[in-house]
Amino acid sequence: MVLWPEVIDAVAPLPVLAAGGIGTGREIAAGLGMGAQGAWGGSIWLTVEEAETPPAQKESLLRASSGDTVRSRSYTGKPCPMLRNDWTEAWEKEGNPKPLGMPLQYMVTSEAVVRATRYAPKAQEIAFNPVGQIVGRMKEERPVREVIYRLVEEYVEAVDRLEALQARA
Repeated sequence: MVLWPEVIDAVAPLPVLAAGGIGTGREIAAGLGMGAQGAWGGSIWLTVEEAETPPAQKESLLRASSGDTVRSRSYTGKPCPMLRNDWTEAWEKEGNPKPLGMPLQYMVTSEAVVRATRYAPKAQEIAFNPVGQIVGRMKEERPVREVIYRLVEEYVEAVDRLEALQARA
């Protein structure tokens, strides 16, 4: 969110979608208020009923808090927010090699990623669970329709709050 105004100003008049940490209507309103033309949510869709997220992975996400995330290059070589687990911790231990850059790291890890996905119920300690810090608010599996309605309701509430503040100013 801190970078949105910089990006918006740097590329003006090109349109910008606010992304990174979009999980509520309030965050959508914040992005639009800063000058973005829209918002892009990512993590919020991992736990909807319609998601193809494996059940064990979905359960890991639903149990997680924002403090359970880490930014790691351990799977793909590209920095990625994900759930901290034994795999990410092992790559960070002193004396262990640092991840290679993309695409080389994935060449090293791809077989492990495939197997962890295939055996998700038994492999969550090493599974690739990409997700942002909004995971701390993802506490129940809900249908997409409900998520969208909630985003709209929260957006309208945020805009109403701002309009009330403006009226008092």
